[in-house]
Amino acid sequence: MRFLRHPALAAALSLSLVAAPAIAWAQDKAPDKDKPKTDKSELYQQLNLFGDVLERIRNDYVEPPKETDLIEAAINGMLASLDPHSSYMNPKQFRDMQVQTRGEFGGLGIEVTMENGLVKVVAPIDDTPAAKAGLQSGDLIVSLDDQPVMGLTLQEAVEKMRGKVDTKIKIGVRRQGKDPFDVTLTRAIIKIQSVKARVEGGDIGYVRITSFTEQTASGLNAALEKFKKDLGPKWKGLVLDLRNNPGGLLDQSIAVSDAFLDKGEIVSIRARKPEDVQRWNAKPGDLTEGRPIVVLVNGGSASASEIVAGALQDHRRAIILGTRSFGKGSVQTIMPVTGGGAMRLTTALYFTPSGRSIQKEGIKPDIEVEQAKIEALKPGDRTREENLRGSIANPNGRKDGSKAPDAPKPEAKPDGTSPEAKDTPPQDPNEPAAQAANDYQLLRAMDLIRGINLFSQRSN
Repeated sequence: MRFLRHPALAAALSLSLVAAPAIAWAQDKAPDKDKPKTDKSELYQQLNLFGDVLERIRNDYVEPPKETDLIEAAINGMLASLDPHSSYMNPKQFRDMQVQTRGEFGGLGIEVTMENGLVKVVAPIDDTPAAKAGLQSGDLIVSLDDQPVMGLTLQEAVEKMRGKVDTKIKIGVRRQGKDPFDVTLTRAIIKIQSVKARVEGGDIGYVRITSFTEQTASGLNAALEKFKKDLGPKWKGLVLDLRNNPGGLLDQSIAVSDAFLDKGEIVSIRARKPEDVQRWNAKPGDLTEGRPIVVLVNGGSASASEIVAGALQDHRRAIILGTRSFGKGSVQTIMPVTGGGAMRLTTALYFTPSGRSIQKEGIKPDIEVEQAKIEALKPGDRTREENLRGSIANPNGRKDGSKAPDAPKPEAKPDGTSPEAKDTPPQDPNEPAAQAANDYQLLRAMDLIRGINLFSQRSN
C-alpha cells in the first residue's frame, strides 16, 4: 500500500499500513537496469568533493560544527532538490511520526507543503485550531513566533508548529488579496475522524471525507447503509464532499471509488520502469444502487481525493462540482534507512482511468462553482393576485368554488418585527441545517441531485 499525501504531517498518518509494505516493495525490487549510466570514476570524484568540503568545514569553520547535522542537511538538500514531497526524517523525527500514527497528537491541524521557501497551507483539518481560526487553503505561513520561515526545511517548520497541548504559537500569514496578518493559535489534541455523514433536506445523503485513513472505507460503508435504512426509497442521491481533503492512503481511495463503481479501472500507478505499472479495477456492486452522486472538490482537494474524483468523473458515475483541485499526482514511499531514520521518496505517478495525469493540472470540475456568501434579500411588501379586489377564485381551491379567505396579517411589533420572527429562536450555526444553508456549493449540489431526480421521473 502506498502513501498519497503531502509531507504536511499535521494529520495522523498510518505507519502500520504505509511503512511496512513500502519497505517490502523497496527491498524486493530487482536491480534497476535503467539507471542512468554514470561513469564510476566521475561519481567517486563527486563523493571525494563532498568529503573534501566536509573536512574543510570540520577544520576551518569559525565554530566547531555538529557533524551529524551537516550530514542530515546534505541528505535533506539532496532529497529536496528532487521535488517538494521527498524528504528525510532523522531517527527522532521518524519516532515522532510513529507517535502521530496513534491518532492523537498535539498540533494545529493543518496540512502543509513547501512553496518558494515558505510553508503553504494545503488544507485545514475540520474541528482543529487552524480551521477554527479561519486558515484557508493557499495561505502562506511566513513566520512562526516572529521568526521567519524562509531558510527552514518543511520538517523543521512542522516541528516548530507542533508542541505541548494548550501552548500558543503566533503565525504570520500572507493571503492573496489581503495584507499580511498574524494569527495566534493554541495547540490541541488533534483527533482525526475521517468520515462524517448526515441527511440533508430529508432526502439527500451527505458524506464528508476529511482524509483517507485506515477507517475511511468502513466509515463510508456504514454511512451508506444507514442512509438505506433510514431513508429507504426517499433517498434521492449522495453528495460526497472531498473539499480540503489532502489525501492519505492509496488503498482507501481505491475502496471509496469501488463503492460507487460496478466495473472498470479505478487508477493506475506508473514508476520508472514500464513493467512496474500497476492497475486497480472495480468489483461489481454499487452501494448507492445507481443513485446520482455529486462530488465537491476545491483547491484543497489533493492526491487520494483526486483519485476518487478522477475515477468517478472518467466513468461518468458522478458530477464533479466546485473548483479545480490541488494537482498532486505523485506517490510517496516511506523507506527506513541506516541509522534509524527514514526517507519519504517519490517513486511513481498515478493516472486516472482515461490515462490522465493530474500532476500540476488537478481535477477540473464538470460544473465550476466558486464558494460564495449567501444573503437573503427582503421580498418587500408585494401585492399578489389574491389580494386584488374582485379577483376570480381558484376553482380547485374550495369545493364550493368560493375564494378562500386571506390569511390575517400579523400585527407588527414596536421594533418592526413580526411575532413569528420575534419568537423564533435563532438557528444554531453549528447545526447541520445551518451549515448547509450557509454553504453555497453544497446547496448547488443538492439542487442538482433533485433536478436529476425530477428529470428521471418525467422521462419515465
